[in-house]
Amino acid sequence: MNLLKKLTIAGALLVSTTSLWAQKVEDVAPGKRWSIEKANTWYAQHKWINGANFIPSSAINQLEMWQADTFDPTTIDRELGWAEGIGFNTMRVFLHSIAWKEDPQGFKKRVGDYLTIADKHHIQTIFVFFDDCWNATPKAGKQPEPKTGTHNSGWVQDPANIETKPADYPALQKYVTDVLNTFKNDKRILLWDLYNEPGNSNKGNKSFDLLKQVFTWARAVNPSQPISAGLWTWDASDLNALQAINSDVITYHDYEAPDWHKRVVKMLKSHGRPLICTEYMARTRNSTFANTAPLLKEENVGAINWGLVAGKTNTMYAWDTPMPDGAEPKVWFHDVFRKNGEVFSQEEVDLIKKLNNK
Repeated sequence: MNLLKKLTIAGALLVSTTSLWAQKVEDVAPGKRWSIEKANTWYAQHKWINGANFIPSSAINQLEMWQADTFDPTTIDRELGWAEGIGFNTMRVFLHSIAWKEDPQGFKKRVGDYLTIADKHHIQTIFVFFDDCWNATPKAGKQPEPKTGTHNSGWVQDPANIETKPADYPALQKYVTDVLNTFKNDKRILLWDLYNEPGNSNKGNKSFDLLKQVFTWARAVNPSQPISAGLWTWDASDLNALQAINSDVITYHDYEAPDWHKRVVKMLKSHGRPLICTEYMARTRNSTFANTAPLLKEENVGAINWGLVAGKTNTMYAWDTPMPDGAEPKVWFHDVFRKNGEVFSQEEVDLIKKLNNK
């Protein structure tokens, strides 16, 4: 699709989310959304939000990160220390309902332990609840080993890749409500990201009702932190409208080159709310630190790249370009550090430090 057509679709979407869809979406997802003034006052209290999507290099997915047997505070501490060293102040971290279901109290303790470590490194956290990406059948227990040279071979959806039914909602509501009530006034948490890329994995509008429900559950708790669900694809008009009209702060994903990305920023600013890009930086798609991070800082848009340390998720490899021999790609797709703390690019790290006044 050419750029002009993409922009036309995106522009039409943004008009719809502020007018035609507003009443419909508010009807299906009731709750007290933050005013524009409150959202912008909150945003002004933070220095430029900059960081990465984080999972320790020792974990292949969210379950391995959060289950009791594989929770790894030593690695988390070491790797967040590297993040602090280059000026990162925010990490986006995925939770998982199965880890909570297996051990609610232990899960919440581990979340608290993670927050203590992050706070020691002057890092706030964006927590993510649901996720429609990658493998369809998450299971408790020992997680698989990475597939050689394959991007995110073990990442798991939450809930599983089925059409979530109303009968499933009470258990999911209990999970979301319990976690939110436990941490709803915790200043170490920057924002709640309720649903990552709803409709992905060919789910489409099958995710609409769960997205609506999680906004409703979160509003009922009324956390002190803002809530959001990030826009990620411009052709999902129903989902996009629901996300945009119910988010306190507008979050979004963009792995495109800077000319396209800048136009997206300009259009999203029509909502009048703070913007945080919660996923960007795919080097071989011409979304890099060098061409995008300065743009986002100039526009006062939060910048959260994917990811931090090259580990078991294999995200140094591109989405659709596996390397079966496991050779290291000449140009990494994502990530900043190696597992030993060395950086992929000193030039990139120097830029990140400069942007963060480090």
